[in-house]
Order: sequence, then C-alpha cells, then structure tokens
Amino acid sequence: MLDFQNISVHYGFQDVLTNVSFRVNKGERIGVVGPNGSGKSTLMRLILNERSPDHGELIIEGNPRIGSTNQHPKAHFPGETLLEYAIKGVPGFTDIEQEIKDLEARFDACADEDLKLRLLSQLGDAQTRFEHIGGYDLETRVKIALGGLGFSVEEFSKPFESFSGGWRMRAELSRVIASEPDLLLLDEPSNYLDLPAVDWLQRRLKLYDGTLMLISHDSYLLRTLTTTIVEVDAGTCVRYEGDLNYYLRERDVRYKHLVAAKENQDRQIEQLQRFVDRFRAQATKASQAQSRQKQIDKINEDRVVLPKRYTQSGRLRLAEPPPCGVEAFRCENLFFSYDGVKNILHDVSFNIGRGEKIALIGYNGLGKTTLMRIIAGTRMPTSGKAILGHNVVPGYLSQEFAETIPPDVSVYRNAKNVLPPGVNEKNFRNQLGAFGFDENDIDKPAGVLSGGEKIRLAFLRLFLAAPNLLLLDEPTTHLDLDGRKLLQDALKKYTGTILLVSHDIDFVREVATSILEITPAGVRQFPGGYDYYCEKTAARQASPASVHSGKNEIKENAPDDNQEKMTSKELRRQRAAEREKIAPQVKALKKKIEQAEKKMEELQAALDEASKELFNPLPTTDFAEVNRKVRTLQFEIDRYSTQWEEASLELEELTS
Repeated sequence: MLDFQNISVHYGFQDVLTNVSFRVNKGERIGVVGPNGSGKSTLMRLILNERSPDHGELIIEGNPRIGSTNQHPKAHFPGETLLEYAIKGVPGFTDIEQEIKDLEARFDACADEDLKLRLLSQLGDAQTRFEHIGGYDLETRVKIALGGLGFSVEEFSKPFESFSGGWRMRAELSRVIASEPDLLLLDEPSNYLDLPAVDWLQRRLKLYDGTLMLISHDSYLLRTLTTTIVEVDAGTCVRYEGDLNYYLRERDVRYKHLVAAKENQDRQIEQLQRFVDRFRAQATKASQAQSRQKQIDKINEDRVVLPKRYTQSGRLRLAEPPPCGVEAFRCENLFFSYDGVKNILHDVSFNIGRGEKIALIGYNGLGKTTLMRIIAGTRMPTSGKAILGHNVVPGYLSQEFAETIPPDVSVYRNAKNVLPPGVNEKNFRNQLGAFGFDENDIDKPAGVLSGGEKIRLAFLRLFLAAPNLLLLDEPTTHLDLDGRKLLQDALKKYTGTILLVSHDIDFVREVATSILEITPAGVRQFPGGYDYYCEKTAARQASPASVHSGKNEIKENAPDDNQEKMTSKELRRQRAAEREKIAPQVKALKKKIEQAEKKMEELQAALDEASKELFNPLPTTDFAEVNRKVRTLQFEIDRYSTQWEEASLELEELTS
C-alpha cells in the first residue's frame, strides 16, 4: 500500500530523514515509535501530501481512502453543531449525499424515459459510492464514537466552536474513526483523552480492519493494537517484524551490534588518521597518505550513527521524602465552583494515607485537575475541608507547565527558586548536570525546552524541594517510551506518597497501588491497583443488583445507608425484584446480540468465499457480480456490527 523508496527530508540544515526505505502492506497494523523530534510526524505529512520529500519517492498504491486528524479543527460554518461537524467531516459524505438528492429530484421531475434510465444508472452509482463510505449508518457510528470518547448526548447539539481545543480533538478523532477509511493515520491520539476514553479507543480500534499507522508513546495502545513496529531515530527508519515486546528485545540486540560496528569504525579511522597526519608532508609518502584520506572519507560516508534515545537520554531521580504523619491528606464534604453557580466538585470526602500511590481517574471535566490544585494549595475549596497531614510537603507537577514553571525564566533560575537554604553552588550545579542540563542548557528560557526537557526540569525542581506528597497531573504526556519507563521505575522505587492522573493505562497499572475514581455520581476508592479496579467495575456492571449511593464518597464494598437498615433477607428480596423487573429487557438484548454475532459470522464466511474467488478467479468468474456481492456483504456486516454495538452498550447501561 505504501512504499517509501530512499526518502530524505531536510528542514534547513537539519537532516530529519536520510535515505529511508520501508514498506507498509495492506491490512498491516504499524506502530511508529522514536524520540520526540525524530521525524515520526514527518512520515505522516509525506503520506498526506502535506510535505514533499527532498529526495526519493513515496508510492501510494490503490488510491486508498485515508483518514487522519486535523491538528486545528474548526467549524465548517457558523453555528455548526458537534454532530454536524463529526458527520460532515467525513470525506465525500456531504457531496455524495447532495448528489443523491439532486439525482432523485431530477428523476422525479423527468418525463423522458431514456433520460430516466440514465439518471437511474447515475443514482445507482452514487448510492453504491455512498454505501462504500458507510453513509447509511454513518450517523449511528458517529454518535457511538462521540459517546465512547466522553461526549454526552446533550452535547451533540451544542455549537462545535463552544468546545475547548482538547474536546474538539476528540470530535475530530470520532469523525475519523467513524469514517472507517482504508488507511487510518493516528498521531498521538491518546494525548487529548482521559483513561476511560483511551480504554474505549483501544477496544474500538481493535475492531478496525483496515491498514493502521499509529504514532504513539503509549505502550498499552502499541502493545494491544500493533503487530509491526517502525522505529524512527537518528534520520533512519528500521522496521521490526514483530509486536512491541519483540521490538523492545530486538532493538537492544541491534544497538549492541551498532556499538561494536561504531567502535571498529572509530579504531580504523584513528589508525588511518595517524598515518595521514604523520606522512602527508613527506613527498615519498604523500600518495599513500592521500589514499588513506580517501579511505577515511569513504568510511565517513557510511558512518554508524547511534540512536538518539541512547545518546541523549536524560535521568530522573527523586529525593528521599522527609518524614510525615500517618495521614497525608483528608477532605470532608468538599465543594468547589469557579463561577459560584456550577459545582465542579460536589460533596467530596476521602483520605490519602502515607506511602499510598493512588491513580485519580475519570472523564475529563469532572474535576481531577481542580482537586490536584486544591491539594497543592493553589486553589481553595468553596466549602468543606481540605487538610494536609502533619509535616506533609506537597510537590505539584501540572500538565500545564507554565502553571508551575514560568516559560520566560531560565532553567537555572527555575531550579534555583526552589533550592532550600544551605545548598552550595557546586552541589546545585552537580544536580543540574545529574538531570541532563549542562552549561549550554542552563541559560535557556524554559519555554523553548522540548517536552522531555521540561519534564526533567519539573522533576529537578521536585528533587530539590524534596516533597513527600507528589501530585502528578499527566506526567507522561511529553515523554517517549524510554522516558516513560524511566519515570515509571523512579516512581515505583519512591517511598513517599503519590497522587497521579494519567491516560497511560500501562503506566497506571505499573505505578498505582490503589484507585480513586471520580464519576458524576461521586468519588469511589478502590484499595487495589488498576486490574483490581477493572475487575470490580466489570462485576458491578454485570450485576443488575448494584446499589448506587447518592453521596460522593462510596467506599468499595461498603453498604449505603439504606442497606444498613435492611436485613440480609430483605436485601436479597430487593435485589431479586430488581433483577426480575429488568429480566425481559436483558433477555431481549442478549438475544439481539447473539443474533447479530451469528449473522456477522455467516456474512464474514460468505465474504471470505467471495474474496477467494476474486484472488483465484475461475474462467467463468463475473468480476462485476462478485465485486457487487463483496460490497453488499461488507455493508451488511457493518450494519449488524452497529446493531451489536448499540445493543451491547444498552445492555451495559441497563445492568450497571
């Protein structure tokens, strides 16, 4: 499908890609990885024809429909709603829909039989194209995608321009996913998502059967969605014929070979250069010296370049936390509102014990960042109590760097401002160096640093201030795979208390030992890690007998007030009555799901047979008829797949 042939791309004097060659075959699921700034997004721009290669050629075979996200989505006309934007953003949808309406109007008004036949043929062709892009069930697919990415049904009719940049990107992502293109290009899709939306996105992309190219630093998405890895680093692209785990093993093997090859080259150049330096001025040896200089030049043309992720890797360390009381933080009946009208946080009560590592999860807009700010002391609750424990020193890392790290202040001054009294200059500069900042970096304004450098500066400030309660709001957003692993390992070893927000499921799974979930119904605490949380929430959703408390604090397995007043026998009766009440709906939905699954299996089998005939035609094969059959089967599979997903979502809501 995509064939990169000796492609080179330069930005000014910087070589981003040099003689890159690799192929992406139809139906492959490619993960594109590499350090920030290595050229991953440049590959996408080449495919989208937003950038031409300086050398080489990119061949795109078969004229595939390509889906990708616009980095700056805007409404197509004033007042356009969220749903209208998501539907009309699908390439070709609006044009073909209008074409069908025009042809139908002309057909109804036409009296000439010959012309009517021609119009009917044109109408059939337009309807086939409309069917091919999934036009007949597009609105349903878009609504499912919008809901899965966190939009409420009420928001579908709101103006698109009223949403923030992050939520517009979600709408853009839902549009691209719902359009079901032949080639799907996604560049860091999880950056604008919360953890529940990332989980939905992963499940949805699992069902996508086209060709996928995913640029991501999210190991969870890479591990579960891709089967081949392309590493972009030091101007090269290396294709690894295996999944993420295979890539992580093989890249280290490859690096060892590169190091050995580079050492051999360096020794050879050193030997040749000694001869050139010694004999180039002697007439009797000048020709030999010139010959060796040519050898040096030839070696330099094919010089081994080590990957940047090894040569430019920074370091992260966390200071030993000072002692504090048993309780790190407690809030009671906490309310918060920005405008005095709408509460972002409503009647929140929970506590954090010393040494706990808690992941705060929930959809965006429910107050995770606001809660972090209240604990950090940068915001005060509207009402209620927010109390830090004895000798607790919070260290806040905001997802908005400018909130804690002034962009116009130098690296040196940003770090110096949090330095405790009594630390001498030499030790301070040693700490700067330990976090990867040398004499060329310390005078840079923080605003010009890369994402990874900003993270290192933020953790240097935390290291120097030595807090014992870390508040980390999306700390992995600007880190590549290796940077995330570095941070993950540092936090696992840390003996202080951690409250973190992250959309990286693998990161949360590795670091968090308990979960604090924010939902519209309230706050719930889970004493186990992320897998325990998933197990418990799945069990609750599967049981129609789940009893929801109206309060904001709901401890796992803790009975609410009504349950405390009931005997166990009465409670069993109540749960049995609830199950009996919804049993007919549950049975009907399960039957609908089962029928849809059975029908999809039958249709898929028929599609496989038809596809075989296309690839291995008989002398009597009617290609037009077989192609028509394939399109019909694909449309039917999409239709039943939508029915299955709608019924599954309805069943999930009913039984949660």
